Amino acid sequence: MVWDALRANHGRNVDRRILELFDDGGRADDFSVRACDMLLDYSKTGIDREARGLLLLLAEAAGLDERRQAMFSGAAINETEARAALHSALRDPDSRAEVEGTPVAPATGATLRRMEAFAESVRAGHIGPPAGQRYTDVINIGIGGSDLGPAMAVQALTPYGGGLDCHFVSNVDGAHVNDVTSRLDPATTLAIVVSKTFTTAETMANAGSVRDWLAAGVGYENAATQFVAVSSDRARTASFGVTEAMVFGFEDWVGGRFSVWGPVGLSVMLAVGADRFREFLAGGAAMDAHFRTAAGPDNMPLMLALVGIWHNQICGYATRAVLPYEQRLARLPAYLQQLEMESNGKCARIDGAELTEHSCPVVWGEPGTNGQHAFFQLIHQGSRVVPCEFMVARDGHERQFAHHHRMLLANCLAQSAALLRGRSLEEAKARLAGAYEGEELERWARHRVFPGNRPSITLIYPKLTPRVLGQIIALYEHRVFVEGTILGINPFDQWGVELGKELASRLEPILAGKGSVEGEDGSTQALVRHLLGSREIDGTETGPHASRVGDGET
Repeated sequence: MVWDALRANHGRNVDRRILELFDDGGRADDFSVRACDMLLDYSKTGIDREARGLLLLLAEAAGLDERRQAMFSGAAINETEARAALHSALRDPDSRAEVEGTPVAPATGATLRRMEAFAESVRAGHIGPPAGQRYTDVINIGIGGSDLGPAMAVQALTPYGGGLDCHFVSNVDGAHVNDVTSRLDPATTLAIVVSKTFTTAETMANAGSVRDWLAAGVGYENAATQFVAVSSDRARTASFGVTEAMVFGFEDWVGGRFSVWGPVGLSVMLAVGADRFREFLAGGAAMDAHFRTAAGPDNMPLMLALVGIWHNQICGYATRAVLPYEQRLARLPAYLQQLEMESNGKCARIDGAELTEHSCPVVWGEPGTNGQHAFFQLIHQGSRVVPCEFMVARDGHERQFAHHHRMLLANCLAQSAALLRGRSLEEAKARLAGAYEGEELERWARHRVFPGNRPSITLIYPKLTPRVLGQIIALYEHRVFVEGTILGINPFDQWGVELGKELASRLEPILAGKGSVEGEDGSTQALVRHLLGSREIDGTETGPHASRVGDGET
């Protein structure tokens, strides 16, 4: 069995230093992948040629080629929901995919053209608020995939923005709505409500509060005209007051966390313009083409996924740190948390059998160099190994700060080198010689020992452009798909979000004093009684923005 052979390889080499693998002189090139003007270096891992061959066999045995072809063709590979997973078609105008015999390209192309016409009209001032002014600000109201993707992309593409400032409200905490709206002018603000079913509880509560804020500033009738809906439920959007012309729908074969490529990305298009958004889509499509055609170790998404399988399922490393050395990718770790953990954080295989391997690791991170002064202490000297994924641009946007970018590059390369090399006790003692001696030298030197032999990969891209951002997102989408395929998981559903939502809908009226806490567990009963006894909880719901249980992410 391939799994057993991989574990045997790891067991034989568990004490081997990764540095030893560089003795042949060609490892850096051999254990790197180049695609779409990007370089993925995974040479600083414990994967040797035998392990790589076995990992590739693992993907083959899982039927990756067949499942990949099925995904791109439009087959219902999301079996638990009887749907296709065709987010790739949103970024490919020449897609030949069909769903139940119907080509998808005509409809996705028409929707994209509608988005472009609307976005460019708003940016040019041809579509504006009733008072005759131009829109200056956009509030995107969504949660999960309806927020994380657009919010991450807008920040990442800051150099390409202009004219419209985009803001994002996701948390049902009233502080989020308040802190965004308090600094905006309702007379020049456009609101986009993003919810596939238009029932997502947090999103609809926030949408109602934003509508109240707009109405207080411009009047109720005018407020309704300053809303756009991204939803597939025309009846609910009409009930909310959004006109048909201001509704952009998308198909059920686009999952929320894979949806930034279509109408969910409308705020991105408003921020950067239609041409830049097309470049973003083209970047994703370029990575799709590479993923579909590149063979074995030359396939970047495949090798990124196999490195993840090696570290998590074979080596037993339970977390993965994503470390973009790019301030404008500050939201990327959070975006990848949802993409990976909501996709592959499962305990059941597609066939319903219990998962025999661990599912995906905990994904976390921060941009460098901030993370170096926060948690790199644990990464370098902690008792648990955390595989690190560094990413950095060869060139920055700010020429006047070129020296800053050199510092950034130096820090990125230095951190991965330090994780690899470490510092021995003898090296630490040599650095302190003369300052201490005897037992004191031994004692203080031990605090300066770095175990090293800690794995990392590095992704280098030319510059963070719309096209490159598209490539990076598609790269990680396909990584999730490959890992899910190898583990026998369906990455395209998210049943794990349902139970908590059901309980919340039951508890909300109780917190409003309209129900009994009996029947809840003892801890929840005590917590509810404490809250009700400590302060008044206003649970009154009015109007169409009353909380509903929705589909979680869109």
